[in-house]
Amino acid sequence: MSLRVAVRFVMGLASIGFAALVLCLPAAAQKRVALVVGNSAYVHAGALANPANDANEVAAALKDAGFGMILGLDLDKRAFDAKVREFSRVLAAADVGIFYYAGHGLQVAGRNHLVPVDAQLQSERDLDFESVSLDFILKQMELEREGKTNIVFLDACRDNPLARNLARSMGTRSASIGQGLAQVQTGVGTFIAYSTQPGNVALDGQGANSPFTAALAKAIKQPGRNLTAVMIDVRRQVLAATNGRQVPWDHSALTGDFYFHQASAPGMLPGAAPAAPAGADTEAMQRRLKELEAELKSRPDARQATNIARLEQLRERARQLQEANRADQSRIFDTYRKQGAASDPKARSELNREIGSIQMQIARRGQEQRTLGEEITKLESELGLVAQGERK
Repeated sequence: MSLRVAVRFVMGLASIGFAALVLCLPAAAQKRVALVVGNSAYVHAGALANPANDANEVAAALKDAGFGMILGLDLDKRAFDAKVREFSRVLAAADVGIFYYAGHGLQVAGRNHLVPVDAQLQSERDLDFESVSLDFILKQMELEREGKTNIVFLDACRDNPLARNLARSMGTRSASIGQGLAQVQTGVGTFIAYSTQPGNVALDGQGANSPFTAALAKAIKQPGRNLTAVMIDVRRQVLAATNGRQVPWDHSALTGDFYFHQASAPGMLPGAAPAAPAGADTEAMQRRLKELEAELKSRPDARQATNIARLEQLRERARQLQEANRADQSRIFDTYRKQGAASDPKARSELNREIGSIQMQIARRGQEQRTLGEEITKLESELGLVAQGERK
């Protein structure tokens, strides 16, 4: 081999090595932070046995996976707000943000509220002053973080005496207080998981941790598994631990795979396990899904619980669409009023375009409502329930 050829060969190897190192750098440099909150010691409601333990368990698992940690235990309103502010500040420079909450939570008019330990909910007005809005936390996680990853875990569907107190004070308007938590429509890049299906109540657990958190912390500690695989295992374990009474639920708007342990993500870092062949992850996931489906089919109670959970999810979505249409109809009415007061033809034309846009949104929702209605009717039939339209 000539000297010139030898030099080219060595330079080629060096280039390959440098390229491989560059490909690994984004994962290695990724900044990941978590806010973990566990509220147990409620002053104006019965104390919960496990949330503080749950938060400690999840915090330890995420620390081991390399997350920067903000941990809050038994937070009153002032302390809860301070932790959220601290979290929002570090999120600005973070590639991944995780929020975990265990404690009391409630939904009112489709909006979810997390409850500090000193909260007193004597009237609907108290909600904004005494609780922490989940929508506010999600906004902080998504604000100016386009292309970043947000993950939320909510173990907050426990039976809540504060919600009952609030319902009594609201009289006929108490119908807006739903059981458990409402489903949240997230922005792109956000994943949200509930300890049980939306609108349902989760179990606090008999051991040191809730069924959901016990399964979640265990799954987080296992390297080489993406978030989808983690949630399938969590769902399977919770179904088994609760005899099918509790079905963890999630909604994803992620645009790629997420691994808790970066070093074990396929092809990410030197020394990591070899990347699986193309399609292997998908095949493995399909096998897991089939195993879970077979397990559910072998247990009638679990299968029925899954169908009921799906039915409640569809009904909740239908309710949200109906509320959105009502709001848009009010917007159309207000726009017509503005149109009547507008003398400038250009302004009137702009208002007409706005009305047309709103009407198109209502029409799109109408199509989704029809599809949902068909699915709801089918599920009600399978469950032996009377269809909504046949009820007297």
